[in-house]
Parts: sequence; C-alpha cells; structure tokens
Amino acid sequence: MPPRLRLFFSILTGVLLLIPALALYRELSRRSDIWWTPPPMALSLSESQDRVEIYVRGKPLGALLEAKQLSVADAGATTALGVQDIGLRFNNWDRVRATRLPALLVYAAACGAGAVLLLVIATGRLAYRGETRPLAV
Repeated sequence: MPPRLRLFFSILTGVLLLIPALALYRELSRRSDIWWTPPPMALSLSESQDRVEIYVRGKPLGALLEAKQLSVADAGATTALGVQDIGLRFNNWDRVRATRLPALLVYAAACGAGAVLLLVIATGRLAYRGETRPLAV
C-alpha cells in the first residue's frame, strides 16, 4: 500500500475510533450520585411498598404511623407523625447501571476493533502483494 494511502486510512480509522472512545469515556465519567429520585418527586410510603419496607423496632412503619405511635419533637412541641409526613427517595443507580451495560460493551468492542484495525493499517500489514501462481501439481 502506498505511504500516502496508508496515512489516509490510518487517519480515517483514528478519527472513526474516536467516536466509540468518546462515547465510552462519556458514559464512564458520568456522576453516579445523580440517580436519586428528586425531592419533590419523593414517593409516599404506600407507593413504595413494592421496593422497600421500613421497620421500627420490628414493627412496620406504616402500622406505627396509622396508630400514631411515632412523634417528632420540634421546638419544644411534640406532634404525631402521619403517613403523609413520610416521603421516600430511591437511588436508581443499580437499574441505570444494568441498562447501560450493553452499550458499554458495544463501545468497548468497537474501541478494540478500531485499535486493531488502526494498528494493522499503520504498520502496513494490509499491503497488497499480488497473486502468485500455484506450484505445478
């Protein structure tokens, strides 16, 4: 392969290698603490029963709230807690990480294949050597 053509294909492959490399870097450098439920969207105790159960001294929190057995001392005044006073926020990082895994594997495979292709082209291993005649049988 002529040097100019090899340089062209090396640069082209390098540029194409940047696409999955930048996507992989962007995915891996994201903050992992942003996956919490926003405070205004905190779920009530009844809406979150499929994901969490909270117990206080062995008793379910919902039952204690309905019986008005929990109270909060605030500035000297004691008030009983109700179900509407409890809001739960969830960290969805485990779910997000599981959905990101296939894309990360594809990006990593593309980076590996691109690096191998760049190495093969840059070192001249794809040189055309022409056809040779088979030896007489």
